[in-house]
Amino acid sequence: MKEKGHVIPGANQTMVVSGAAGACGSLAGQIGRFFGCSRIIGICGTNEKCSVLTSDFGFDAALNYKKARLADKLRECCPSGVDVYFDNVGGEISDLVISQMAKNSNIIVCGQISQYNTDFAYPPPIPAQTAAILKERNITREISVVFDYVDHFEMAIEQLGEWVRTGKLKVKETITHRIENTAGAFLSMLKGGNIGKQIVRITG
Repeated sequence: MKEKGHVIPGANQTMVVSGAAGACGSLAGQIGRFFGCSRIIGICGTNEKCSVLTSDFGFDAALNYKKARLADKLRECCPSGVDVYFDNVGGEISDLVISQMAKNSNIIVCGQISQYNTDFAYPPPIPAQTAAILKERNITREISVVFDYVDHFEMAIEQLGEWVRTGKLKVKETITHRIENTAGAFLSMLKGGNIGKQIVRITG
């Protein structure tokens, strides 16, 4: 968030998170707020998830990408453009968000779930029109790999743990029971069946 999102306290930045109701997205939106973003918009795939994002995770607005007029609704939520985009999905949703990004804005590429079943290498290529927008508006787009930050793990665990213990950071889990249901839980997660982290509990 700090190094690749370039979140600046007091800069009145708007952040958009795709895949916002999942394990990464739900935390990213909250942490973006902690670090100084003034407005957080989530994109997800059900009305239930939209409700959870705004009522439980503190997002300012949430948009169901399966509903009509997504581009118009995103523009209404981000009248000055998008300053920080936390990208979990790639594909058409990300192209749409990028088309509405402000000059000198920043993209954190956490995942590209819409592209995982394609034959492209990771990260998958982006359309020429989207690449042109990145260049014309001087938008940075950097891939975030957790193992690039091994030296920060201890500090991060301490900080995240404190936020969870004090109730500042809200965490949700979708729990499936019994190890034989692991494959089904994984497939459900890929289809957006989870809210928060998908867990398989094998005992208890």
